[in-house]
Parts: sequence; structure tokens; C-alpha cells
Amino acid sequence: MKGTIKLGVVLALFAAAACASLAVVYSITKEQIEAQEQIALTKSLKEVFPEAETFKDVTAQVASPSPDVKFETAVLVKGADAPLGLAVKASGPSYGGKAVLLVGVQLNRSIAGVRVLELSDTPGLGANAKNAGYYVNKAEKITFPGQFSGKFVTDAFVVKGDVVAITASTITSKALTAIVKTAADSAALWLENSTVTATAEPDGTEAVETAGGN
Repeated sequence: MKGTIKLGVVLALFAAAACASLAVVYSITKEQIEAQEQIALTKSLKEVFPEAETFKDVTAQVASPSPDVKFETAVLVKGADAPLGLAVKASGPSYGGKAVLLVGVQLNRSIAGVRVLELSDTPGLGANAKNAGYYVNKAEKITFPGQFSGKFVTDAFVVKGDVVAITASTITSKALTAIVKTAADSAALWLENSTVTATAEPDGTEAVETAGGN
């Protein structure tokens, strides 16, 4: 009996030591992981908005209308002289689990670009959404996320309609499209209700007005 108790105490001490070690490792690596994630996010933001120079976090102001789609970050992207649009890092369920996308919306409510940041779907099938060498339009070399660039939030966003599906991966295609649509709608709504506005000039260019510190 005493031997059993002693063994239990020893195991408990080992478990406590292991937990403490993991906590120390986590505390040391947490900042490094977060820093790397921020670097990756900034790189993706500049890919979506090539003219971007500064970023303003407005995450607290942008809410997802869907219980399935979560907004992890929302950023007001600015160029040298004026805002360019809003980018939303959104996550939602896909075939293989959680998928994370970055969706950029310009001031005219069209999509500046989409990047697939995380995806665990089937390699060779749904995972092709993240494959830069897989094209849903081979003639024009357009990738699955690439096809969203230039689409307006008022478009249908229907897979096998105005959105080309990944071959044999309808579930993934619909899941990612739903995330894009949710993020784009919310970004456009924020732009519409915020003090950032865009009006068309006679020559077709945009005049940007800002107020309230944006």
C-alpha cells in the first residue's frame, strides 16, 4: 500500500514537472510564434494590397454575421496618401478542419485579393486551393483564390456558377467561398458605414475622403 502511494506521489511530481517545463517552453516560444505570424500576415497584406504602407487594426469594429466564420483580424490598409481598403483574416470550417483566409476589399467594394493562409484538406484535392501551381483556369493561369480578385461583393459567389470549383472538391470550394463571401460582405459594410468613402471621378478614377482619424 505504501509502495503504491509512493509511486503515485512520484508520478504526480513527474507530471507537475512536465507541465511546468511545457509552460516555460510555451512562454519562451509564444512571442516568437506570434512575431512570425505577424510577419506572414504583413507579407500577405502587401500581396493583396501592393501599394500598402501602413496598417490600422480595426478588429474590434468588424463583426462576423455567421456563427461558423470567425474574424481573427481586421485591418484598414493605407497607401501613401489615403486608405486602400479593408482586409479581414477569417477562419471557418472546411472539409479537413479549420481553414484561414485573408480577404481584402477595396474602397469600391470589389475584392482586392484572397490568400489561403491555413488549410488541412485532402492533398491533391481540396488542398489545391493553397497550391500556387493549380489553376481553375489553365489558359489564364488563375488559381482558386485568384478568381475572386475583381469580384464585387454584390456578385452571387455560387460554386459552379460564378465561382469555379476545385476538381472533385466541391465541399472545400463551397466552404472557402462561404468564408470569402462572409468576410467580403462585412468588410464592405464596414467601409460603407465608416468615414472612409470613395467616389468616382469623371475620368473613372477614385477620389478618397477620410474623416475621424481614419
